[in-house]
Amino acid sequence: MLITGGKSFYRIEKKSVNTKSIYAALLAVLVPLVCYFIVKRSSESAIHMPRHYLADSVITTVKNGKQSTDTVWHRLPEISLINQLGQKVSWKDIHGKIIVADFFFTHCPTICPALTTSMKKLQEGITNAKRVGNNTPDFLHLISFSIDPERDSAERLKSWADRFQVNPDQWWLVTGNKKNIYDMAIKDMKIWIEDGKGVDTDFIHTDIFVLIDTSLHVRGFYHGLDENSVTKLSEDIILLTLEKDPKEKGFLADKLQLLAVAFLIAMAAVGVFLFVFRKKSKHVSSGPEKK
Repeated sequence: MLITGGKSFYRIEKKSVNTKSIYAALLAVLVPLVCYFIVKRSSESAIHMPRHYLADSVITTVKNGKQSTDTVWHRLPEISLINQLGQKVSWKDIHGKIIVADFFFTHCPTICPALTTSMKKLQEGITNAKRVGNNTPDFLHLISFSIDPERDSAERLKSWADRFQVNPDQWWLVTGNKKNIYDMAIKDMKIWIEDGKGVDTDFIHTDIFVLIDTSLHVRGFYHGLDENSVTKLSEDIILLTLEKDPKEKGFLADKLQLLAVAFLIAMAAVGVFLFVFRKKSKHVSSGPEKK
């Protein structure tokens, strides 16, 4: 009976140790796999970001025998403007912010009031949930460029802004050098506008809202008079707030090789553990029975 009981106790203890070894093996395998999927998910998330537009050049480099390409995206040039408050402003004054731009003029007899109304809804629809009290999003700035700067003085822009209750802290209506504004639209944003030479019905411009990221790269074009398109613009603005600075490497950046090594070490440790455990188990089971 003692012998049988001893064997039963040994089987229970052996079973318990076996269970622990299985758990240890599973843990050693699962941890690297979880890390791998975290990295994979992180890299795939960039696919859903608003795409870049307007490339300046593509640089091809060869490192360690591996060829890679890097696109240099067009950056909007600096421009000096005057806003509705009569203040001199430029991109530098809103550095680090996401920007939505459009083009209008205050004598516009057609789509401009509707465009400003749509931009107003966009402004009101995006808030900063992290703020208490004042929830104005500090990550976003809106700019409406006048394509009739010769007649659209700061005073006239202020009158238009008051009509639509524009918040100047978040939204500028701007005038300035006519050539610079037209170059910005046509050459740098690829938005077609045409001077009407004082005849309001001869001015040509589109209803396009342009999405610009914190690096002054164009990231999207949206129809300001299309509700679905403006909704997509709102979604893309939020996505850009989640985009990391390409110059800043994430915590898991360049760590795939390290994770692979950790996985191999873990598997080797499990193999050694199981080998030693089985050797001890055979030694115990082959020993003399106590009577």
